[in-house]
Amino acid sequence: MAQGTPQVFAVTSGKGGVGKTNLAVNLAATLARAGRRVVLLDADFGLANVDVLLGVYPPKDIFHLFHARTRLEDVLFPTQYGFSILPAGSGFNKVADLKTGERMELLQALEPLASQVDVMIVDTGAGAGRTVLYFCMAAQERLLVLTPEPTSLADAYALIKSLKQTHGVERFRVCVNMCSTERQGRQVFARLCDACDQFMTGVSLDLAGVIPQDPSVRQAVMKQKPFTQLAPGSEASQAVVRLAKATAKWPVPKKPGGNIQFFWKSMFLG
Repeated sequence: MAQGTPQVFAVTSGKGGVGKTNLAVNLAATLARAGRRVVLLDADFGLANVDVLLGVYPPKDIFHLFHARTRLEDVLFPTQYGFSILPAGSGFNKVADLKTGERMELLQALEPLASQVDVMIVDTGAGAGRTVLYFCMAAQERLLVLTPEPTSLADAYALIKSLKQTHGVERFRVCVNMCSTERQGRQVFARLCDACDQFMTGVSLDLAGVIPQDPSVRQAVMKQKPFTQLAPGSEASQAVVRLAKATAKWPVPKKPGGNIQFFWKSMFLG
């Protein structure tokens, strides 16, 4: 992808415990290793785990850009894996209390990001809460993560339904995680498609990837490292590499920087 055409996609899920954040971290590391300039926005306010998975402790969050007049480069937290973290933390909750003029100042502070990155991955919270819906609506693409568990399938459907009904979102990329086989992942995806076809119209689902169960994933979590770095030859790592290649083919905005600017404006100004 040519520089100057950044993309923004949200990694989201209908329920917790599906490996959403771990997938976001490993996607970021894989894309960075392929030469992309990547920022991971940690937007899971309730259970922000990006720092825990990596064993790092970013000292500032997005609210410091306005409240403390901090520079963007001082908020972005570089990792040893080639990508940076943009911590949202409690900062996004505080943004709701800002006046319109103050939000415009915050937008201005974030504007340079559009020319500094190729990809911004947004790790949302789980479920269909208002903030999660806003992040998913503002992003260009939504990567919906689920597992073969029936509850995960039901909650993924509920999230699709909420986004369709409240924001008119119709296109979803799907990743089935923790599968025993490729076939199982495709069967889960087929059941999700059947449910959407039966009860909703106009929804488009695309199977972006199937990630197998792999002991290296848990080992990497315990060591607070991306499993794609700790065990690059593992089945899970190879599946993430294929997923990363798929994301690189997703459409990007024609106007340089336009997609990231649209994302921030959607979040701050509605």
